[in-house]
Amino acid sequence: MKPQKILITGGAGYIGSVLIGQLLAQGYFVRTIDNLSFGDQALAGYSHNSEFEFLHGDIRNSDDCKQAVESIDAVVHLAAIVGDPACKKNSELAVAVNKIGSQNLLDAARNAKVSRFVFASTCSNYGKMPDPDGYVDESTTLNPVSLYAELKVGFEQQLLNHSDSSITPVCLRFATAYGLSPRIRLDLTVNEFTKELTLGRKLEIYGEQFWRPYCHTSDIAQACIKAIESEKSVVSHKAFNVGDTQENYQKKTIVEMIIRELPEFKENVIYVSKEEDPRDYRVNFERIKNQLQFKITKRVRDGIKEYIELIQSGRLKDLDSSKYKNI
Repeated sequence: MKPQKILITGGAGYIGSVLIGQLLAQGYFVRTIDNLSFGDQALAGYSHNSEFEFLHGDIRNSDDCKQAVESIDAVVHLAAIVGDPACKKNSELAVAVNKIGSQNLLDAARNAKVSRFVFASTCSNYGKMPDPDGYVDESTTLNPVSLYAELKVGFEQQLLNHSDSSITPVCLRFATAYGLSPRIRLDLTVNEFTKELTLGRKLEIYGEQFWRPYCHTSDIAQACIKAIESEKSVVSHKAFNVGDTQENYQKKTIVEMIIRELPEFKENVIYVSKEEDPRDYRVNFERIKNQLQFKITKRVRDGIKEYIELIQSGRLKDLDSSKYKNI
């Protein structure tokens, strides 16, 4: 039987607010815990849903974690200080949330007999691919090169190596996210590049040759649901890269896709040479495709069109505001 009651940590965030909507649409009861560090606007559309419950709390607080997991069947743990820049800017907070807070939540989930624990990790764990002409996959040795990735790897290892059979841990290594969400972000590669060129600004690209995989918010949310719903034997103590192998792109290719939609701004792009980048990786996503039957529904070109339409519509105000960024 599918779990019925789901806890989302960080539900007011970029991915969490999308996931809540998808779960509610599929008939789940959804509780979220969030400290609202980015406000509560992303949750406004769910506040009157009888199957949605909001808990204003913080995973750094053990009592808040205990309250959050009460009567819960599955946890999707998204709450974190997200991204290399944010973790570097405030390393003490990153450790407190991403390490200690995650441990608090896991302890509470085990004590409450939660059956499944889905952890939001990152493809940044791979660092720089050993073969510049190849791909990394879940069997590749992890090579974290930032505090953000180090904390993700550390908690992954703790989850996947634990022997408690009462809880099923699953780690999802997200590709770089893009796309629409109730909590708009304009500081992510695809979204930011699209914003700058749609506004007719100059866009400087550093290291246009480096690779990253990308995945739309709605597809990342669907991967979380797959991890919740799949048979225990398929997902238990496993890591899954979340994305599509065809959606690995160099920065230059992303810019070229934007220029196809905005050819009048072709001359606004400036490429700045950068020979070294500690994060340069192409990722293979066959495991999640074959074992969880996961298939993306949107590609980067779709996300570009979404943001061009959104920005040109004028619905977003003060596009350089910090509310659209993680730092």
